[in-house]
Amino acid sequence: MIDQTSPFGSLREQLLDAAAKFAGGPVAVSEVLSGLVDDVDRALREELEIFPVCHHSPASALAMVRRLREKQPKVIYLELCEDLQPLLTELRNCKLPVAVQAFATELDGFPKKWAPLSVVAPITEASAEYQAISYALETPGVELVLVDRSADHVYQWMPDEEPSGDKPKEPEEEAGLHGDAVGVEIGDLRPRFAELEEHLLHHGKVRHWSEWWDQYVEQPLSGADHDTYRQVMVLIGSLFRRLNRDPERLALDEDRERYMWTRMREHLSATGADPADCLYVCGAFHAASRVEQFGLKSTAAFEITPRTATKWLYGLIPSSHSAIEAQFGLASGSVSIAAATWAKALTRDGLTPFQLAGQKGARKRAAKLPAPVPRAEAADKLTGFLSAPPTLDGLDEAELLGWSVDIVRLARRNGYLASTADAIAVFETSILLAGMRNRARPTPYDFQDAAVTCIEKDVVPGRRDVRRLCEILLGGDRVGEVGYDALPPLARDVHDRLAPLGLDLEKRTIQRALLDLNANPELVPCSDLLWKLRYLLPSDAVRPIMGERRLGERSIQESWDLALGRNQRAIIELGYEGVTIEQVLEMRLRRSVWDPRATAAVALAAVEDSVLYLGSRRFTDELGARAVELLAAERTVDDAPEVLRRIRRLLAYYRAHEPELPAWCEAFVTGGYAHYCTLLPTAFVDDDTGVRQVGAMLGFLFTMESLALALGCDRAQLELAVQQSHPEAPAKVALLWAARHQLGLLPLADLRARCDELLANPLVIPSFPHYITGFVQAVELAPGLSGFVVEVISKAFGRLPDRVLLPWLPKLITTLRDQAGELMPALVREAGRTFPGSLAALDAWAPPWSARPKPVPTRPVAAGPVTELLAGHPSACDAVAELLGCAGEWRAPGGAGNREVSALLAGHPEPTLAVAALLG
Repeated sequence: MIDQTSPFGSLREQLLDAAAKFAGGPVAVSEVLSGLVDDVDRALREELEIFPVCHHSPASALAMVRRLREKQPKVIYLELCEDLQPLLTELRNCKLPVAVQAFATELDGFPKKWAPLSVVAPITEASAEYQAISYALETPGVELVLVDRSADHVYQWMPDEEPSGDKPKEPEEEAGLHGDAVGVEIGDLRPRFAELEEHLLHHGKVRHWSEWWDQYVEQPLSGADHDTYRQVMVLIGSLFRRLNRDPERLALDEDRERYMWTRMREHLSATGADPADCLYVCGAFHAASRVEQFGLKSTAAFEITPRTATKWLYGLIPSSHSAIEAQFGLASGSVSIAAATWAKALTRDGLTPFQLAGQKGARKRAAKLPAPVPRAEAADKLTGFLSAPPTLDGLDEAELLGWSVDIVRLARRNGYLASTADAIAVFETSILLAGMRNRARPTPYDFQDAAVTCIEKDVVPGRRDVRRLCEILLGGDRVGEVGYDALPPLARDVHDRLAPLGLDLEKRTIQRALLDLNANPELVPCSDLLWKLRYLLPSDAVRPIMGERRLGERSIQESWDLALGRNQRAIIELGYEGVTIEQVLEMRLRRSVWDPRATAAVALAAVEDSVLYLGSRRFTDELGARAVELLAAERTVDDAPEVLRRIRRLLAYYRAHEPELPAWCEAFVTGGYAHYCTLLPTAFVDDDTGVRQVGAMLGFLFTMESLALALGCDRAQLELAVQQSHPEAPAKVALLWAARHQLGLLPLADLRARCDELLANPLVIPSFPHYITGFVQAVELAPGLSGFVVEVISKAFGRLPDRVLLPWLPKLITTLRDQAGELMPALVREAGRTFPGSLAALDAWAPPWSARPKPVPTRPVAAGPVTELLAGHPSACDAVAELLGCAGEWRAPGGAGNREVSALLAGHPEPTLAVAALLG
């Protein structure tokens, strides 16, 4: 049944007739076509004027400027998270594009693994939303009301799985300005029917959706009147809605529509505003809504759930064209092209857009409003728009010619061998491509393709290709900036404390800061702050060129590369965590040690960072006490090497700078001694525990032994642990031998004999390299064994067959590099002392561990009191010889040798008698 009172009755009849002729009878397509008209009719009949928009669309922005000047509404309802409204006034202190952000790290009501939560809504000048915001904030008596779900509801309505924003592509660093936030797409308009989008792109002869939209929607609507714009946008929104194949997304959008209509009815009821003086700005997809809550006359209720107890923080972060494109899946350069189209349309139509007073980077424009125009009855504009062919803009040819000349000039600056002939070729090819694609005039996308075809060579001479040069020519990747007054307190504090450096920290270029801390001690606080920022911010934000900060050491001169302007978003998000850098650093360190996955190594790292950056003894002791707790609770020794390395460094620092060790250090040493003694037998036989971990455990036990014993530990505990260890892996067997030697249970001669037996056993030779790995790790627990390790490696290289040695060498090198890198300097020094220093001495060199012939005595041993004393008590000499691994025999003293000595002693017997009396 056709409504005769509707202005679209004629259009509906035409569409139904066309559907019947096309399909040969009434089918579902006729219902879709008639439904499109019904949706347009319904939206236009609504008492509250609905203004459909598309995200960052110049046509929507132009239509918004015209409609605001005509209607001059008193209330504007905007599709944007309602809790973001207090931030909109801060846009005056920013340079567009920027993004309004809601951020949460302390979650209550959401899974902890979702943290941090982030919602961003980017805003550009060429958008209908910004024009509405500027009009409302700059016009007295106008109220702006955000009616979309809150940031909390954005995550409440998400599926149970972990949310993930659209990951930005990585061609440009600005593409990551939004991080992994969930984007709020104001006025998102894109088909959710893959076959439909593919069909439109194929028959439109375009590559991506942004190009299709610019060709078939943006350009035709940029100069259209208000009624035509509204009807076409609602028609497109209705088409995408009816052909939607994503029921979950559609259900979510319908809930948003119910939410927004409920909020608008509540506001009208509370304020008594006249709907005729109101304007509802929403996406074209939502303008064609069919939910039961649609319209002011609807009585259908919708229950809005309360927000969770999650603490949300709000602020502005810089955005960019590439960040918007990456987050919302737009084609590269499409937002820049939209900005260029916006600027061109303003000049062509003589429009004065709305803008916030005092906004950075914007020209001052008069904001005089004409007398409002009364609303006329809506008429059918769809029929004429759909049937009329597009018209060619007379300025396009001149503009295309200017583009062609400029791209050649820009290409030459970037190393391309382009000439005037290339400019002519780009111009003609652009027109040719537009004709091949059935376009009335060349678009920026045709120009890009033509420039690539005519100028691009086999090799890109610089870092920018021709397509990127075209994007720069058409406007480039404009990057926004949040002004000082709109920054959170932490970010302002950073700027204030770094002011003595004399740098403009808001610049996006990399700036060099030179600090002579001896000559200018007032720069020491700046240095301290830069090291803290280095710890908290991305690596490219604050980068030290000269100078370092380690325990007990401070640089006297430093050089820094600062790019804080490029990393403004990171600094702003730090402001969500605290008021000062020190507070944020303390919170992060405390959070890291109390994390359920924290280990003793993590806690010791936090202790070290606390000493380096905060200097708070109380806080450091708190972290140290937590390290003791974590060590006692560990059931594995995977982090033993890291624990040993860090506790050694901290003990060395405290011994050099403190009168006594902190209580937590003493507790860590005693607790670690007992802990590792307990786990040692299990670690020796556990296949999942590597030789490096066992070596680090033994290193802790032996190197900390003196301190542990002084603090009350019992050495018998270590001896029992070693005696109870029975490893089978060759590397761990070597470690056990080294530990037994360090305890005095295995003399060096016996250890050398065992290694010689291994080398002499053909069955053991293939596994001998693993023994060497264990002996290398033994240097950690017994540095005195470094000479013996050099001896073992030298014997292996000299005796192992090539079939065993050659395949093992690469593994030995990689193992030493990965697991014993810190031990190699000691082995290299020992090798330098052992081997000759010149090539000439190598031929006559004999290894100190090789067997030497017994010396043949040429003369008898001289007789005397000393000789008689040693011969009378040979046990002492025998014990020393056995300890040193020397074999010898006793010879009887003779009286014929050393007559001079005998005569001297006989002539002066007093010293000899005095020594004899002392020893007697």
